[in-house]
Amino acid sequence: MSRKLLAGVLGGFAFFLWSFIAHMLLPLGQTGVKEITTEEPVIAAMQANISDHGLYIFPGIHLNPAATRDQQNAAMQQHLEKVLHSPSGMLIYHPSRSANFGAMLLIELVTNIIQVLIAVLLLGQTRITSFAGRWRFVTLAGILAAISTNISYWNWYGFPGNYTLAYTATIAMGFVCAGLVAAALVKPNPTALAARA
Repeated sequence: MSRKLLAGVLGGFAFFLWSFIAHMLLPLGQTGVKEITTEEPVIAAMQANISDHGLYIFPGIHLNPAATRDQQNAAMQQHLEKVLHSPSGMLIYHPSRSANFGAMLLIELVTNIIQVLIAVLLLGQTRITSFAGRWRFVTLAGILAAISTNISYWNWYGFPGNYTLAYTATIAMGFVCAGLVAAALVKPNPTALAARA
């Protein structure tokens, strides 16, 4: 168990290091992200119309919880028509926000460690004996993690395709790096393998 914990921690650090490289030294972290060139009037409009923190979608669907199924279907059809013919999107909005960069980095690192530790614990349940097999297992777990939300966000919410590909590749490559560490440290127990056989 101690080797699995070590693999999770060191693999998480490898993932974190790769993420730093991807976001700070390579263009992957900025792919698909644009800035509003005239943001002052947009910010003023948001301040005048939005008061609460939250994730907003526009145009709104305005579904009535008491509506019949036919009324809900009609509202969804009207929403789709609006999306086809007017601006649409999602907005993560904070009227103000206290951001501590060090705390955010720590949360990211802990998240990476937990992700890799879960993959390592799953790896420990297998009978994979080769280094390449163990590395592939963790890498495939990472690809699963990378596509589980990113593709859905592209499909349903219109996230840019290049952003989706870049972020999916960043997460998958993080697991490639972590998988090398995990494959080196997590080796099957010969006694356990013999008992299973």
